[in-house]
Amino acid sequence: MRTLAVVGTGLIGTSIGLAMSRRGITVHLVDRDTSAARTAAALGAGVTADPTGPVDLAVIAVPPRAVADVLAEQHARGLARSYTDVASVKALPTRQADAGLPDPSCYVGGHPMAGREQSGPLAARADLFDGRAWVLTPSPRTAQTALNHVLELVALCGAVPLVMDSEVHDQAVALTSHAPHVVASLMAARLQHGPPEALRLVGQGLRDATRIAGGDPRLWADILRSNAAPVARVLRELADDLAELLTALEDVARDDASQDPGTGAVVDLLERGAEGLHAVRPARVRRSGPTLRVTLGETPGELARLLDTVTDHGVGTEDVTTRVDPVQDRMTAEFTVPPVTAGQLRRRLGEQGWQVEGAAVRPTRRPLPQPSHVDDLWDQEVLPSQRVASLPGVS
Repeated sequence: MRTLAVVGTGLIGTSIGLAMSRRGITVHLVDRDTSAARTAAALGAGVTADPTGPVDLAVIAVPPRAVADVLAEQHARGLARSYTDVASVKALPTRQADAGLPDPSCYVGGHPMAGREQSGPLAARADLFDGRAWVLTPSPRTAQTALNHVLELVALCGAVPLVMDSEVHDQAVALTSHAPHVVASLMAARLQHGPPEALRLVGQGLRDATRIAGGDPRLWADILRSNAAPVARVLRELADDLAELLTALEDVARDDASQDPGTGAVVDLLERGAEGLHAVRPARVRRSGPTLRVTLGETPGELARLLDTVTDHGVGTEDVTTRVDPVQDRMTAEFTVPPVTAGQLRRRLGEQGWQVEGAAVRPTRRPLPQPSHVDDLWDQEVLPSQRVASLPGVS
């Protein structure tokens, strides 16, 4: 790929332009809002000049319900050889492209699973997609050339391709993205009615729960309209859980100690919540590297001083385990150290007077694999069984 067009210079479009420009790709920025396009260009996301001929790939970075019209407009003017989009709803654009384009084989639906609560080109980042999944929803009519162009885009942006059916994608994001945004907005809307003394008590928990409510309301209204049925199903199930919880809390509020029928339901809901959280936050994988063990004295604050030292060398507090030997009545702290800093950390701990056990090893440097061809990307696929080559009708 040598040339790219980005149609729509908001957060995602400008971030794609920044990521591709730093890879040496010539990026042409297209936007009806000339101020947004010029802002993106000033950030280094590309140029506002029209291409002299068809570019290799055009990215349609507009709201879901606008994708079909913009795609048809740019296809008619011959902007690109292949097209994709970045809308967070996939079934609607895919159906409209199949029905409305003279040659739908040049289009591949796409959705990078990355974003921020801010919007607009000034919120864009070149590393926004690093390590993130990028869903692709090719149809049976999709041409291999178009698919290869989009796979190269995903790779150059540092993301990981994930092939899904468009309907399955929309059901998934209804649960993991769209319904959570509605819940965050509902909770944030309640704050308008909060008394001043309550708002002074706002902590990090509420900020975390409502952070995504700051997204562009018009964009999110478009997203919810475009994926209304799957989102409604998730919210209906949530409403049923909420109704059950309300009944339980009302039972608890009556303070019938002999019955207390609501407590069990409240605990059950909280336990199900914790189990659901574990589903998306699996147990921490123990890092590789040498393990050091430090014997602590009785000086107050000594553990805090140790943590200050080890965190400077890439060891997080969650990596530290403390134990008390009941026989010798002493406390030890044990942690795994990144190999690149192990020797330096061991020396520093010794210089600060701690007794350190465990060998510090010399790190083995091994270069990360760099895919040299689009087909190599499938070795990094999140779901390797879903190879595009296995999709019926893809040539």
